[in-house]
Amino acid sequence: MITRLLVANRGEIARRVFATCRALGIGTVAVHSDADADAPFVAEADHAVRLPGNTPAETYLRIDLVLDAARRAGADAVHPGYGFLAESAGFAQAVTDAGLTWVGPPPKAIAVMGDKVAAKALLAETGVPMLPTWTDADEITDFPVLVKASAGGGGRGMRVVRDAAALAEAVASARREAAAAFGDGTVFVERYVEQGRHVEVQIFGDTHGTVVALGERECSIQRRHQKIVEEAPAIVPADLRRRLHEAAVAAGRAVDYVGAGTVEFLLAPTGEFFFLEMNTRLQVEHPVTEAVTGLDLVRLQLLVAEGGPLPLAATPPTSGHAIEVRLCAEDPAQGWRPATGTLHRIAVPGVSAEFGPLPGPGLRLDSGVVDGSPVGAHYDSMLAKLVAWGQTRAEAARALAGALARAELHGVTTNRDLLVRVLRSDDFQAAEIDTGFLERHPEVLAPLLPADRLPLAALAAALAGAAGRRAAAPVLAGLPSGWRNVPAFPQVARFAGPGGGEIEVRYRLDRAGALAEWSTDPATDHPVSLVEAAPDRVVLDVDGVRRTYRVRRAGSAVFVDGPDGAAGLAELPRFPEPTAELAAGSLVAPLPGAVTRVHVEVGQRVAAGDLLLTLEAMKLEHPVLAPADGVVAELPVPAGGQVDTGTVLAVVDPE
Repeated sequence: MITRLLVANRGEIARRVFATCRALGIGTVAVHSDADADAPFVAEADHAVRLPGNTPAETYLRIDLVLDAARRAGADAVHPGYGFLAESAGFAQAVTDAGLTWVGPPPKAIAVMGDKVAAKALLAETGVPMLPTWTDADEITDFPVLVKASAGGGGRGMRVVRDAAALAEAVASARREAAAAFGDGTVFVERYVEQGRHVEVQIFGDTHGTVVALGERECSIQRRHQKIVEEAPAIVPADLRRRLHEAAVAAGRAVDYVGAGTVEFLLAPTGEFFFLEMNTRLQVEHPVTEAVTGLDLVRLQLLVAEGGPLPLAATPPTSGHAIEVRLCAEDPAQGWRPATGTLHRIAVPGVSAEFGPLPGPGLRLDSGVVDGSPVGAHYDSMLAKLVAWGQTRAEAARALAGALARAELHGVTTNRDLLVRVLRSDDFQAAEIDTGFLERHPEVLAPLLPADRLPLAALAAALAGAAGRRAAAPVLAGLPSGWRNVPAFPQVARFAGPGGGEIEVRYRLDRAGALAEWSTDPATDHPVSLVEAAPDRVVLDVDGVRRTYRVRRAGSAVFVDGPDGAAGLAELPRFPEPTAELAAGSLVAPLPGAVTRVHVEVGQRVAAGDLLLTLEAMKLEHPVLAPADGVVAELPVPAGGQVDTGTVLAVVDPE
């Protein structure tokens, strides 16, 4: 039996595996990079071993270092989590050769399914439907097509190509991104299906010959080919569900599969379905399957790894409906690029379970971060997963949207507002979904907080700040904040808003502490009176309706959570220090990373939208485009150069 398990991963999946280990009495070992030294998963492990460095290539992708850590910590088993080395046949074999128990499928099954082209050929022989696939780009004549990484998953390396002119660069870019994420830059191309749906089947096998489907998941809401909303069961007819399960089990049997695996399919609008790939690991979205089946999939993984038989031989019944969202550190103002910084607060109301199956309908939170966690540029941008399980799909969606909308997420910009708007949209609630959902519904990209309500959030921030200063005053604490014997002059507070614009609040309190007058720039037409003001809570009467705003500060940053949405503000100094002014046409790094390619030269004439250079951060490539027609005046960072947020990458002199 397993006595001490090393998880060769980080973040929320490490915490998830540790939770089941604690319940079973199994000791735990974490491995961590220098950047993760103070991460929650490290603190929760019984033992932790440092992997020197920060990048995945230096740390979590080093098989030799991970095996040495297992030896030093006395682990007798290894769980790969997902991502990094989870689908490396070489890693699985190395773990087995070291005399350790591998919590995953046999290396041969990983190798066969890890080569997605070979896997397609193998499963086509069993009758599983396939899309046309190419490994030689010169053979492609029909578009659109989808370039995909042969190794790994998670949308890394995927590119939609709609004409032959864009194919070569898409293939080259996909290879670079796949190599950075998985250590393997092999890609292939398949026909792209417009308005397709992504449905996957969870399978499980044991060493006694059992392979069973545990149900399916709907994963069609995607952005940049990465799932952001997943649910179980999928919204498919019973006959199609049966055929999907049969095809998935056939895929597992074809490679004598053992452990947890996911067989992914694409559903065309015609009703046809096609095999996409098989992920030989636990999936990020496994909690929705756990919710509707009541099973602990990590426990089943450990049971099977120890040689035990699965406790079920057929697809289990499901109860209710579960929906999961991936909460990611992303900045909509920067084209949804990954965001970095310090997560000052993460608090989701109504959570009844963490890192394990729900006891009943409710909310489950699997988070890789806690209050105060740093969010860097080295790893994936996902912060947490929030799951709602309800008696119906509508109940689950409503509960999940409500909890997300009320959550306090301070310090790092996230995709929370996008997720709430998706869950509340008419088409999502009507199950009118496919992988092009976000492209067809640009309205869900808007922030929850209406523009005309932002000044109210700024007013609440100003009043809370005044209350905080008064509460901290060493003398005359009973004097109303801002009181003076020349009442014509109001108090003034200035804030930088979420989009970078400035908001000025002018207000005056009377001798009783009531709001005597106020105004904002930009202006708002709402009549407002002050009901209550404390350092962390402000109640305003707006248009005859009381509204409560929760206010928290972290240095000059002010976070306001109100009934209409949340706002992250930065209080500006009354007398700002002079700063160096950037040259006109300067393009700066939106986040820390590395310049992987420079596509232009100094003196070259460019047009608006031309690709200047490529920045790699959080395992994704981010193109830097010319903002206007002009001439490249400066390229201060060469290919391979590391940059911080705000570093000037290029200067384009506009024409």
